[in-house]
Amino acid sequence: MTDKVIENNQVSIMGKVAAEFSFSHEVFGEGFYMTELLVKRLSDSYDRIPVMVSERLVDVSQDYRGEYIQVTGQFRSYNRHEEKKNRLVLSVFARELSFVEEEDDKIKSNQIFLDGFICKTPIYRRTPLGREIADMLVAVNRPYGKSDYIPCISWGRNARFASTFEVGGHVQIWGRIQSREYVKKLEGDLTEKRTAYEVSVSKIEYLD
Repeated sequence: MTDKVIENNQVSIMGKVAAEFSFSHEVFGEGFYMTELLVKRLSDSYDRIPVMVSERLVDVSQDYRGEYIQVTGQFRSYNRHEEKKNRLVLSVFARELSFVEEEDDKIKSNQIFLDGFICKTPIYRRTPLGREIADMLVAVNRPYGKSDYIPCISWGRNARFASTFEVGGHVQIWGRIQSREYVKKLEGDLTEKRTAYEVSVSKIEYLD
């Protein structure tokens, strides 16, 4: 059962460690820590992706900033209560971690596969330049009755396809994790720069 569930959410990323480990939480005596990876895009820019790591995988007391690591695991979410409402927080949960010499352009540095269910009606729109976009929220089951809620964005032909999906529809998605900065309006004239994380879809299948 557990192996089957894990297969429905597979991530592999490789990048440069950009932050020291900071304590997140403890489960049954096992500590989990957060760091961030700078993962290269094809355009020579970078995605800054949060990664959660168990203290059993690596010495979390060390500063690994500037070193390159490869991580395989799952893309997970949880709701954090703030400003009188819940905010969806996303990170890569590391199951395996290894150090690599440096970025290897021959290795795909950012891959994700999801097998889940549409949990909100997809939002289809066009940019001012006429580019087609569809936003989806996909629920991916986890063991013990939990689910991860993963925002996904598709473009062009995939966006038109996604716009026809119904809530509860079963989808399989291949793509990459991307980060995107935006400005959040707070009370009055206050604003705050935040980072959103989503799956940029390269291939999608709708299963009956």
